[in-house]
Amino acid sequence: MRTFFNVEDIGDLHQALAEAEEVKQNRFGYQQLGKNKTLLMIFFNNSLRTRLSTQKAAMNLGMNVIVLDVNAGAWKLETERGVIMDGDKSEHLLEAIPVMGCYCDLIGVRSFAGLSDRDYDYAETIVNQFVKYSGRPVFAMETATVHPLQAFADTITIAEKWKELKQTRRPKVVMSWAPHCRALPQAVPNSFAQWMNAADVDFVITQPEGYELDPKFVGNAKVEYDQKKALEGADFVYAKNWSCPGVKNKADYGKILSKDMSWTIDTEHMSWTNDGYFMHCLPVRRGLIVTDDVIESPHSLVIPEAANREISAEVVIKRILESL
Repeated sequence: MRTFFNVEDIGDLHQALAEAEEVKQNRFGYQQLGKNKTLLMIFFNNSLRTRLSTQKAAMNLGMNVIVLDVNAGAWKLETERGVIMDGDKSEHLLEAIPVMGCYCDLIGVRSFAGLSDRDYDYAETIVNQFVKYSGRPVFAMETATVHPLQAFADTITIAEKWKELKQTRRPKVVMSWAPHCRALPQAVPNSFAQWMNAADVDFVITQPEGYELDPKFVGNAKVEYDQKKALEGADFVYAKNWSCPGVKNKADYGKILSKDMSWTIDTEHMSWTNDGYFMHCLPVRRGLIVTDDVIESPHSLVIPEAANREISAEVVIKRILESL
């Protein structure tokens, strides 16, 4: 595996989940793979879980780790071609990337969507330059449109809980839009939808009109605009805000079209489910996305999800190391 951005990159999902279970039982069993190898983690944006979990996963595998915060500990980087660099950006990404590649064996990149130019964001302009010019395997620690390490961890969490409950039927998983005070990217919901479509679940997306995700991520999911109807019988509720994806009207891309607080997940919403479990990628705005009583309940899986970020990252890095 040379790149990791989409669920297809992981191959057979059932096999990947089995490998995740194996890794979780023996996190330090593959250190020979990472001996004398270096992971470079590049952050264009802030991070807590991704930074800690990915670094821990690499250390589990015996790797050296270099962390670069582009906006805090390096020259400001220009990302556009054909510009006259007479502003505050001292170095171009096209020189910086191959230099970075000289110092490592694989690269993880985190770069959010700008939410102003849909074509630019959905072309994954920044991360694709790393793939093209670094000469190293590259994996996403969240990009403009996807967050596969999070979605993989979410999938692991659902599989673990379903196994613990000793259920044999397919679980119903609902991803529900929820209100937020800021315009957020679609990366997490895009990837969650992509991975749930590949998993052995019945998957439903519910959101207000105008928040339709890109069809390539929606896939075969059922889309339901009535939140109560969508949540009925749900075993897992994944709450997440996202700004307008601009599918129906590109001019609305990145905008907040609704702040309808009736979409906030509270105990009444959870009462519509099949004694369902609450999920969120974190960080979460309490009182907007979810109420305190729901996120603090025994049916909240937000901490196990976060813990499984270490496992998803370790499986991905392990597979990349095995391909070197």
